Amino acid sequence: MTTTKKPKGLVATLAILDLRHEWILTLCMVLAIAAVLAPLLILLGLKYGTIETMRERLIEDPVNREIKPARTLQLSSAWFDDFSKRDDVAFIVPTILRGSSIVRIIKKDHKYGNAVDLVPTAPNDPLILENGAIVPQAGECVLSYSASEELGIKTGDVVTARITRTRRGRREYVETPLKVTAILNPRADGLPRIYAPLQFVTDVELYREGQAVAARNWSGSQPRPFLSFDGAFVIHPARLSRIKMRMLTINTGLAQIEEINSEQFQQAMGFALPSTYSIYKLIAKGNTIQTTNIKRLKNKLRGQSAIVLPFVENLSLKLNQEIKIIGLSITAAEAKQLDIPALRWEKNSILLPDNIKYTSGKASALNGNIEFPITNVGKSFSKYAIVPIELIGSLKTGEKRNIIYDEKQNSFLLARAGYRGFRLYARSIDDIPALYRHFIENKIEVITKVQSIEKVKILDRGLTRIFWLVAIIGIIGGIAALIASLYAAVERKKRDIGILRLMGLSRSEVFRFPIYQGISIAIISVIVAIIGYASLSYIINFVFAADLRLGEKICFLPNEYFMIAFIATTSAAAMSSLLAAWKTTEIEPAEAIREE
Repeated sequence: MTTTKKPKGLVATLAILDLRHEWILTLCMVLAIAAVLAPLLILLGLKYGTIETMRERLIEDPVNREIKPARTLQLSSAWFDDFSKRDDVAFIVPTILRGSSIVRIIKKDHKYGNAVDLVPTAPNDPLILENGAIVPQAGECVLSYSASEELGIKTGDVVTARITRTRRGRREYVETPLKVTAILNPRADGLPRIYAPLQFVTDVELYREGQAVAARNWSGSQPRPFLSFDGAFVIHPARLSRIKMRMLTINTGLAQIEEINSEQFQQAMGFALPSTYSIYKLIAKGNTIQTTNIKRLKNKLRGQSAIVLPFVENLSLKLNQEIKIIGLSITAAEAKQLDIPALRWEKNSILLPDNIKYTSGKASALNGNIEFPITNVGKSFSKYAIVPIELIGSLKTGEKRNIIYDEKQNSFLLARAGYRGFRLYARSIDDIPALYRHFIENKIEVITKVQSIEKVKILDRGLTRIFWLVAIIGIIGGIAALIASLYAAVERKKRDIGILRLMGLSRSEVFRFPIYQGISIAIISVIVAIIGYASLSYIINFVFAADLRLGEKICFLPNEYFMIAFIATTSAAAMSSLLAAWKTTEIEPAEAIREE
């Protein structure tokens, strides 16, 4: 006995032919599902298009990624180095005080110009690069659109920047030529501003503050470090009453005074005093004092034959070994009064104890952060090395302020203390809230567009909730309708399915019959829904075209969303047909005979 082999895809073919035979019912089912799916695609397209349009507008304009301080700060170079390494920071550059950033830009062949705000820039500046310009190099600048309109300047022009200041009652100015390499897009900056390299901007600030800028031959004073001390010893020929002791702390900046014995003084300074003197130690709690404080103290002791010795605690130099130093600068009369050798200091000189063998060379201090030349000029009468009070006072200042040693001037100079602000751009608008919180936690008030960004996120969350609320209701209704339709079709076609069983189809094959029909209906429904979405989205975008920029769409979905819709719909249809499929397995071939 031979068996006839069933052709492949027989059940699927029969299922599709059955749908075509009942095309009216099939069409109703397709339209019912498409009527659920198409509005969901439109709603999702509006959500995606609206949010993406708003996000693109925020991201496109680097101003929305900018963070600026709300007040003047004091920031070190190390702070900028550390902050620039953050993953959420795309660009950061220091800024200077507003009062020092005003320069006058003069067009060629013109006598007067306009005052504009000078803003520092550096490589990779998003505001420059994303607004049709290139970052200026030395001797170049970029103008905001407003500044170029006011001055009548175009790209390629050479302008003169005039920097003015008032020093010692006289008005002074310097001029330097700058080539305009670009004009910014109007959206970048609505104020008249000039963007120049950071080095030029900081040089302008130094000049405005009265300092010299040697690299540009701009004259001025040199920022020499002030002298700082931990306190002062008062060597007095008589013992002071408590009232007189307290008087020495009033309006001198020295908050605490105590009488010490000769052993305590010798431990601090390394040499002994005549026993006829009373010794007092004055300090400023938690702070240092300066020469003005010493002058006030000396004024209170005027006419009392007292000697004031400023001191610095725990300061050392490294020559060929680490040595402790004290500072001492007194007159010949004071030296005779204290019974110590007279001091005739030369610049950067030192008196060394016998156990230290050193002639001249480089000394380092402040943990090796500064080096300077020093010369041994004699033997120390203290167990410590002795240096001029000006030297130890400068080094004490260097513990809190950056100082350098200028070989040409053979002098200590104050290095830049830091910067007063910054221009910062986040990598993305999504990084703004985290950066904002970081600054607030560190008590730095900043200005950001965080509120605009949060509004977009709130809108996105709100539209997402609405979409899923509508989607869940629609999907439940579509699944229920499909389940009911397929189950009713099985009930209606018991005789036909029984005949198929008589013809040799197994239970598993008739089980697949409604599944194939459900998937087929889903595929057609998705196609109809996508066509409906495409038509409606075109109309929506056309209606709102006047309010959109070139390339923007208010209703838009990426292609992957259609694939997700296709997979989700067919999966839901397959799951919905399982009840009807299970029902077919209960139909016996005898059903067809009984119907007959």
